[in-house]
Amino acid sequence: MLLDINEIQKVLPHRYPFLLIDGIEEMERWKRIVGIKNVSINESYFQGHFPGKPIMPGVLIIESMAQTGGFLLLQEVAEREKKLLYFVSIDNARFRRPVVPGDQLRLEMNVVAWREGLGFCKLHGRATVNGELAAEATLMCKMVDLETEMPPAAVPAEKAR
Repeated sequence: MLLDINEIQKVLPHRYPFLLIDGIEEMERWKRIVGIKNVSINESYFQGHFPGKPIMPGVLIIESMAQTGGFLLLQEVAEREKKLLYFVSIDNARFRRPVVPGDQLRLEMNVVAWREGLGFCKLHGRATVNGELAAEATLMCKMVDLETEMPPAAVPAEKAR
């Protein structure tokens, strides 16, 4: 393992129960990264997805891919604690096999394009289990400044009138 959960938490803002990567196995700056997600029956979502037939939700597989790619990008950014990466689009998402407790997801993310001045990045990802493709997608994200670009809090409906 190249980097463990302690090193990941120094870069990513995510925390339990939404930190969905456990380690980094390979990394090539600005180009490629391989993350690991150990899928455990203790994950809270397995209580309801699905009772008696636990399957990791596809959206969480995509989120694991995004966090892996986010790690690659954020570690290169000065003052990263003041930045967030937002999803802009998810294209060509395909799910090829269920991911179940006991599986280890290998999350391979490749940078397709990076527009540093605009803060946009496009990544292609593949999630595999024992070499078998579980999911793939192309993700696009935008880096935003945490303090100036946070969306305003929702206004309660009765005050909006």
